Amino acid sequence: MSDQPSEASRRPDASKASGLSKASDVPAAESGAAAEAGATSGAQAPGPPVDAEGTASSAPDSARARAVAASSGTAQASGTAGPARPVPGQRQQGNPWQQGVRPPVARLRLHPVPSIPVPAGTLWSVLATALLSAILLGDGLGPNLLIVVVPAALAAFFAALHAGRRPRPWTLTWAAGGLALLAVPALRDAGWPTFLALVSALALGSLALHGSRSWMGILLGSLGLFGSAVPGVRWGWRGLRSQAEASRARWGTAVRTTAVAVVLLIVFGTLFAGADAAFADLLGNLIPDVSIEDGPWRFFLFLLGLVGALAAAYAAAAPARWDEVTVSPGPARGRVEWALPLIVLNLLFAAFIALQLAVLFGGYDKVLEETDLSYAEYARQGFWQLLWATLLTLLVIALALRWAPRGGTRDRTLVRGVLGALCVLTLVVVASALRRMDLYVDAYGLTRLRISVAAMELWLGVVLVLIIAAGVFGARLLPRAVAVSAAVGVLAFGLVSPDGLIAEQNVQRYEDDKSIDIDYLKSLSADAVPALDKLPEPLRSCALARIERDLDRSDEPWYATSWGVTRARDILAERSALERANECERSGRYGTGSERDGVDGEFYDPYDPY
Repeated sequence: MSDQPSEASRRPDASKASGLSKASDVPAAESGAAAEAGATSGAQAPGPPVDAEGTASSAPDSARARAVAASSGTAQASGTAGPARPVPGQRQQGNPWQQGVRPPVARLRLHPVPSIPVPAGTLWSVLATALLSAILLGDGLGPNLLIVVVPAALAAFFAALHAGRRPRPWTLTWAAGGLALLAVPALRDAGWPTFLALVSALALGSLALHGSRSWMGILLGSLGLFGSAVPGVRWGWRGLRSQAEASRARWGTAVRTTAVAVVLLIVFGTLFAGADAAFADLLGNLIPDVSIEDGPWRFFLFLLGLVGALAAAYAAAAPARWDEVTVSPGPARGRVEWALPLIVLNLLFAAFIALQLAVLFGGYDKVLEETDLSYAEYARQGFWQLLWATLLTLLVIALALRWAPRGGTRDRTLVRGVLGALCVLTLVVVASALRRMDLYVDAYGLTRLRISVAAMELWLGVVLVLIIAAGVFGARLLPRAVAVSAAVGVLAFGLVSPDGLIAEQNVQRYEDDKSIDIDYLKSLSADAVPALDKLPEPLRSCALARIERDLDRSDEPWYATSWGVTRARDILAERSALERANECERSGRYGTGSERDGVDGEFYDPYDPY
C-alpha cells in the first residue's frame, strides 16, 4: 500500500482532532522531549514529510534545523532555531546517538503512529472478527479460517483507506497469496501442512500491510504484526471511547435493534424447529454448538481475534518502515584475497560432481564394493550431507557478497563469475541429493520426513536459480522473489496432499512386489484414504480401521471439516474397514510387513524412519 498520508491528516484541524501534534503527526505522549525542547526554544518540531514511497522528502533548511534542535535538546537559550555548534574534542551532551538512544524523529520514522482515529468501519469489523473467532474456531480448523479472515481484512482495509494508503501490486500479491494458503486447512486433514500454511499466511499478511522490499524488510516485515498488537489495542480503545462519546444515541439504537432481532430469531426458530424435523437438522448444522464448559477457550479465541484484527488495522494505518533497518556491507577485500578461497571451493565442488556423474552413469557397483555399503545405505548416507552442503553454500554466498570487492566493472565481473559458477555447481549437488533421495525412497518407501526434506532441498535449488537470475538481471527483486518462492512452495506442498502421496507411493511399491509398512500407513491422516482404499483385503482394513474409528469419534461441524475428511467418510461409508478389522488382528496382519515375505502370520519390512 502507499504510505502517503491523506489530505485530512495534513490539515491542522485534522491533526488536532486525532490527538496529534500540529506539524509532525507525533502524539504528545511519545514526543514529550521534543515538545519540551521546542517550547524552550520557542520553535515547533515538525517531522520530515513522507512521500508515497515511505521515504522522507526534502524539507526547507530552517524547518530541518528546528526539527534537529527540538529532538536533540540542543537549541540555544537565545530562542533561535539553529542547533548549537559542537566544540572540538568535547562530547556533546544531549546527543542521542552518542547516548545510544534513537532520536524521537528517527524512532517515529521507523515506527510511526496512525495520523487518524480508528474508523467506525474498522471497529465493527474488529468486533465481527472477535465474535466469529470465538464461535467458529473452537471446533477445529477448516473453511472457518477463511470466514474469520474476511472481517479482519476489512478492518485493515478501512484503516488504510482512511489513512490515505492505496493498494499496490505487491500488496495485492501478498494478500492473494495469504488467502490462497488459508485454503490448505479447508482442503487437507493433515496437521503438518496446515501448520506450515498458517505460518506462511500470517507472514504474507504482515508483508501485505508493511510493504517491505529489502532483505531486512522482508525478514522483519513478515513478523511485523506481533509488534503492532499492543499499540493496536491502545489505538482501538481510544477510538472506541471517542466513537462512543460522539454517538451515544446511535449506539443505543444499534443495541436495541440487535436485541430485538436476536429475540425474534430465538423464538420463531425454536417454533419452526419443533414443527419440522428437517428444519431442526438444518439449524443444528448451521448453529455452532457452544457449551458453558468451553467458555474459557471461547473467550481466549475472542481475545485472539480482537487483538489480531486490531494489530492488522494498526499496521495498515501506520506500517513500520522496516526497509530503513539496513546492514552496512563489510569492508571490501582485495581480488585475490576474496576470490582465491572461493575458487578452491569451486574446484572441490567440481571434483565431487565429476565422481557423482560417474556413479550416476553406471559406476555404482564399483563404489559399493569399495565402501561395503548396500544400494539404499549409499543413497541415505549422502543425502543429509548434501542437504547441509547446500545450506552452507548459501551462507558462503551471503558472506562473500558482504566482503566482495567493489572497485568497478572488473570487480563486478569477478564477483558474478566466481559466485555464478558456485551456484551452478551447487545446483548439480542439489540434483545429486534429490537423486539419492529417490533411490532411498524406492528402497524403503516414502515417509513424512523424507518428503519434507526432499521438498526443502528442491526449494533450495529454486533459491539458487533466483540468485543466478539476480546476478544476470539485477538483485532488486531478489528478496521478494525468494519470499514468493517460499510461499508458493508451501502452498504447493499443501495442495498436493503429502499424506496422499505417501500412501500412493507405498501402495505402488506393494503392487511392484515389494514390502509395505501397514503400521506406519495407518497413522496417516484422512487424506491417505483414497490411496489406501486400493489395497487388497485384509491389508485395506488393517490400514483404514484406525482412521475410520477416529472419523467416527469426531463430530466437527461443517465449517471445521476439511474436504479430505468429507471424501474419506464417503469412501468408508461405501465399504467400511471395521467389518474385517477383527480378522486382520486375528491373522497377525495388523502390524508391519508384506504377505509376500513367505512367513505365515509374520510381517517383515526393512522400515527406516529416517
